[in-house]
Amino acid sequence: MLFWTTIKVALKSLMASKLRSFLAMLGIIIGVGAVIAMLAMGAGAKKQVLSRIYAMGTDLLTVRPGQHGFHGVVTGSQQNLTLEDAEEILKKVPNVEAVAPAVQGSAQLKYFNKNTRCNVIGTGVTYFSMRNFEIEKGRAFTEGEVDRMARVCVLGPVTVSNLFGNDEPVGAQLKIKGINFQVVGVLKAKGDMGFYNPDDTAIVPYTTAMKQLFGLEYLNEIHIQGTRGCDLNTLQEATSSVLRLQHRLQFGQPDDFYIRNQAQYVEMASDMTRTFTILLGSIASISLLVGGIGIMNIMLVTVTERTREIGVRKAIGARDRDILRQFLIEAMLMSGLGGLIGVGVGVGAARMIGKMTSFAISVELPSIIMALSFAAAVGIFFGYYPARRAAKLDPIESLRYE
Repeated sequence: MLFWTTIKVALKSLMASKLRSFLAMLGIIIGVGAVIAMLAMGAGAKKQVLSRIYAMGTDLLTVRPGQHGFHGVVTGSQQNLTLEDAEEILKKVPNVEAVAPAVQGSAQLKYFNKNTRCNVIGTGVTYFSMRNFEIEKGRAFTEGEVDRMARVCVLGPVTVSNLFGNDEPVGAQLKIKGINFQVVGVLKAKGDMGFYNPDDTAIVPYTTAMKQLFGLEYLNEIHIQGTRGCDLNTLQEATSSVLRLQHRLQFGQPDDFYIRNQAQYVEMASDMTRTFTILLGSIASISLLVGGIGIMNIMLVTVTERTREIGVRKAIGARDRDILRQFLIEAMLMSGLGGLIGVGVGVGAARMIGKMTSFAISVELPSIIMALSFAAAVGIFFGYYPARRAAKLDPIESLRYE
């Protein structure tokens, strides 16, 4: 009962000077709001980056030829990845779901009087599912078309827009490097990823690309998809062992290839966005500390103003801990109410940023709980000294205070 009486007295004291109490809470409101908004931006950035990585496929390894050079000077990529390498990986490496050989290069595409330059990828039918490409119109090419080196292609939506405009692309004939190809399908849009735009591409059978477009005997890449939930590091080691046997590399010789592990990209992206989030949260939390100093300042003024009241309370039997609790509860109420208002301000600000800009925003419950906890901690920390000072006042001197 005494606790609720203390709460009522604390609320009455805060309401007695509404403007001063609000100004004291303003620092906490801004601090909590800023922390929530900044953490929402960090969480949104993390989701956006990871979604772009996962959009290119999951559980993936990419094998590329190593570099060759002289005395540390790189002169180009080796030509040592073959179709036999891809076949051996599929046969001998455990937990492999699919393998897709790939060659690629930039080429000029022409349709009547329109032309564009885009990335042309020669690969197998498994590439579409591995890289999470979906067909919006038409179809993907088939194994039979790969085997007979058919001149068919699947285009990205940006390439279609550049070449065809409002015309129907599926079934149309276009030229790639002066060679006629038939468009059999159009990919669903994924969005520009900055360093690479999967929507501005043309995908053809790797046999056609190697023999007719680029004149290559070797592969540029081998894409490997592991079974769901497999350990990519173990899969990478097994793949490396098979390729070393294929390339007849002796013990101690360096690999003449390198393998990119998608899990490493995810980990690196997570670390970067985590650092970004911590930085934003740390900057925003400074305003919480400023708000705590404001609360301490107001509470010290309050203690001075209510010195006589403290003397009266002590004279009628209030103990030091009762006075301490009363003023500490006032400080906590001030920071708590400011924190709750700050949550609303932060969530509203985050959503407004998301609507006004293209920046991804994700308000998460843990960030709200953390901001409120920090606000409560600030209230206790900065409210303790004024409360202790009030509790230690001499009752006789307090009664004499004017």
